[in-house]
Amino acid sequence: MRAIVQDRYGPPESLRMTDLPVPEQRAGQMRLQVLACAVNLSEWEYLVGSPFYARMVGGLRSPKRQVLGSDIVGVIDAIGPEVFGFKIGQRVMGDLVMERGGFADYACVKAEHMVPVPEALDDMQAACLPQAGGIAVAGTAGLEPGDRLLINGAGGGSGTMALQLALAAGAHVTTVDNAGKTGWLRDLGADEVIDYRAQDFTHIGQKWNRILDMVATRGPGRIARALAPGGRYQAAGGDVGVLLRLLAGGLVHRLGGKSIGMRMVPSGRTLTAQVAKMAAKGVIKPQLESVQPLSGVPEALRRTGQGAVRGKLVICPHLPD
Repeated sequence: MRAIVQDRYGPPESLRMTDLPVPEQRAGQMRLQVLACAVNLSEWEYLVGSPFYARMVGGLRSPKRQVLGSDIVGVIDAIGPEVFGFKIGQRVMGDLVMERGGFADYACVKAEHMVPVPEALDDMQAACLPQAGGIAVAGTAGLEPGDRLLINGAGGGSGTMALQLALAAGAHVTTVDNAGKTGWLRDLGADEVIDYRAQDFTHIGQKWNRILDMVATRGPGRIARALAPGGRYQAAGGDVGVLLRLLAGGLVHRLGGKSIGMRMVPSGRTLTAQVAKMAAKGVIKPQLESVQPLSGVPEALRRTGQGAVRGKLVICPHLPD
């Protein structure tokens, strides 16, 4: 089978396309013919080995797994022992952030992570959902009409779905991203847009009672300035040093009634099934910029790492190169 292989941590140029043996499923696993696999920021982190937690999970000195790609949609090709409730030919989806393997023609996945794809969703829509949709759903939980929410890094997959959910909840939403996305985000319904290169949202005098930060770069003191009394800040990702500062410094600001911490999103079939059901009903709609063949993985990862993608990119191995 064809696969995009990672031998070391490095830039997209370090990836190579090669032929690998078709994997054999073990107990508790199913083998999928991969139909689609989304490109996530987590793939970029595993590629370059930064932030450091990517190496803690993926291998300290070199990658433990050769093939990236974690939001996998595929059709079941073979079923291993101790797998129940699935059948050959069934279309399934899941978040395989720990195992990966989706940038290939075939992938073996743990059945416990997979759910059936609703008929209302095509392969590309479904691939956009597990990680990004899970962050969006968890990050906007509890929003009420009139809440003021700021989404930093709003132009990616998670941010655009969080924007939709927040607007549906009746919140006033401010989005932050680069200038190339601000007009587009306003068209998607954002009440206010900020170009982060022109303005720092922690210095403009506004306050929000909820902040969802996709890539944290600011310490707790700056964040606290932008939080209203009783406000809550959630970081969905960022450099380890910044996240540790947020956790430690957040304890001080908690005494002042402001919550500053991380948004830990539990990956798994329950959340994936919830997000898929919401998308099938039209509650959320993934913003898909384009679909690429396997050969497009390096450039797709580069653009994702640069924050240049509007919504999501999806890899479909069956497309011609």
